[in-house]
Amino acid sequence: MSLVIRNLQRVIPIRRAPLRSKIEIVRRILGVQKFDLGIICVDNKNIQHINRIYRSRNVPTDVLSFPFHEHLKAGEFPLPDFPDDYNLGDIFLGVEYIFHQCKEDEDYNDVLTVTATHGLCHLLGFTHSTEAEWQQMFQKEKAVLDELGRRTGTRLQPLTRDLFGGS
Repeated sequence: MSLVIRNLQRVIPIRRAPLRSKIEIVRRILGVQKFDLGIICVDNKNIQHINRIYRSRNVPTDVLSFPFHEHLKAGEFPLPDFPDDYNLGDIFLGVEYIFHQCKEDEDYNDVLTVTATHGLCHLLGFTHSTEAEWQQMFQKEKAVLDELGRRTGTRLQPLTRDLFGGS
């Protein structure tokens, strides 16, 4: 099904074609290419507004995920009853925040891919509220990013590698 990438900000230039290409591969790796997915790129002001409304945190952030299928357990696939249910949900990328968090040796477009992959894992029920949940999500992200690297020649690390003292 479709992958829609919308750029609703003008602060940071976005190269949608490379992001689309890599996220299409990530969707195939995860086996969810038949599901619709929206990725919306926003600036700090808008991601902070969304974060305040939905998470009661009045700060900008890197990624917010809004699953269409809200009660999935980690790694479960949605089981749609109707064609309109072939939807994973939406991922909001705080591209300005992500850009400013990039380290000198990191490629911004790679970090966008990693962050979108992290958001996609959230849409599939993965969380990182506890160390056990983080470990499960970290392993999934690492496996997906390793396979993406095998297919594209990139070396990408999971977003939450340092959350609970990971390497």
